[in-house]
Amino acid sequence: MKIAVVRCEIVSEVCPGVGCFKAFNERRAYFKDYGDDAEIVGFFTCGGCSGRRVMRLVDSLKRYGVDVIHLGSCMTMGEREGYLPCPHLDTIRAGIESKGVKVVSGTHH
Repeated sequence: MKIAVVRCEIVSEVCPGVGCFKAFNERRAYFKDYGDDAEIVGFFTCGGCSGRRVMRLVDSLKRYGVDVIHLGSCMTMGEREGYLPCPHLDTIRAGIESKGVKVVSGTHH
C-alpha cells in the first residue's frame, strides 16, 4: 500500500509533520488499518489556497503507484472539532478522487 499525505501550506510553516509520521509509524488514528507493507511515498503541501499544487502532484504520485492520499488533520480538523476548516477541502478531495485515487480525511487527530 502506497500512501501520500497532503497538508496545509500555512500550517506547514509551524508544523514539521511529526504527528502525521508518528501516527503512521505507530499505525494509529487514521493509519490503524494499514499493514506492515504500507509505506509513505509522498508528503507535500497543498501549495496554498486554493490548493493549486495538489492536482499536479497527484498526477506525479500516480506514476509511482500511490493507492491512497490522506488529507492531513490540519486540513480536516474543522470538519470535526470546531477549528477553522480549509475553505477548499471539498474541491481538493473531489479533485483527488476524480483522478481515481482514494482519499482518507485525517492523519493523527
